[in-house]
Amino acid sequence: MVNFAQLRKDVQQYDEERENLIKKSRDVLKLSKQLIYSVHRSEMTEAGKLFKEIEKQKKELDVIAMHNAKMVYEGSYKVAIQEYVEAVLYYEFVKSGKLPDLDVLGEHYILGLCDLPGELTRRAVFLAGKGDVQSVLKIKDQVDVFYGELLKFDFRDNEVRRKVDAVKYELKKLEDLVLDLKLRGKVRMGKEE
Repeated sequence: MVNFAQLRKDVQQYDEERENLIKKSRDVLKLSKQLIYSVHRSEMTEAGKLFKEIEKQKKELDVIAMHNAKMVYEGSYKVAIQEYVEAVLYYEFVKSGKLPDLDVLGEHYILGLCDLPGELTRRAVFLAGKGDVQSVLKIKDQVDVFYGELLKFDFRDNEVRRKVDAVKYELKKLEDLVLDLKLRGKVRMGKEE
């Protein structure tokens, strides 16, 4: 006979854990946005503090998600982790010029990575305005590398394919920015003048 009492208990427990997951996901999402904003404003000391806090909150989120295998595919978790990836990659790229591996599912990493060029394009425009052409070229070259690597995948998921297309459009914006700098005489043969 079906044990309805146990089924109710299981469903109720999942719902409670899911609510906790949603709340903690919001915390990670908020910190991700704050981290990106601090980096855009070149407030790297504040960004460093936010980075430490987001790492702590992400670990707490992962503990909640590990209670049930389905949790890592919940929309709130997936979005929070994508934003976390984007924010941490952006922070690390600006700080060190490198992109670290992160302890997340490959799909979540790729989705977050695909969002990164939007932030990098925004940074490149800001840097171009300040006359930092070398950094603009570095960003354009890095996004070109991302895009080239992403093209080697055979993505079946529509969301991933759509985000890869967005990387292509961000790369085009960066190429247009570099062309504009060349036309203004700021860049010659790939080098700053």
